[in-house]
Amino acid sequence: MYILMKKVSCIFIVDDDPITVFGIKKMLKSAVSCDDIQIFQNGLEAHEAYQERIEEGKSAPNVIFLDINMPIMDGWEFLDELIASNPKEHITVNMITSSIDPLDYKKWNSFKIRCPFTLNFKNKPIFKIEGNELGFIEIAS
Repeated sequence: MYILMKKVSCIFIVDDDPITVFGIKKMLKSAVSCDDIQIFQNGLEAHEAYQERIEEGKSAPNVIFLDINMPIMDGWEFLDELIASNPKEHITVNMITSSIDPLDYKKWNSFKIRCPFTLNFKNKPIFKIEGNELGFIEIAS
């Protein structure tokens, strides 16, 4: 039996928690094939890298794991900038948080309405990465 690994060209992990980053990277290894996984400590670093990619004519990241609470530029501010940039490619953004504040979920819902791309919400700790979090549509058999 062969397992066909799904291919993704670029993934951004934007999180200031090294344990979460380590866990996501480890889970990605068994879920997807990707040669370009970039790690950022805050939204500003990720936004600058995103802008640089676009200016150089490279495609946007296919998948972004985005922490909500970070220093310098948080996930919401990054998301505002990403929406404003009007990306041409489809992006799947996974908002991840350790927050239990119901206002975060409500805020995510309001962003989801105006997002031109897929926006998922996931609580930490993350135990598994699903196909829809990587932009894959899974068909139940």
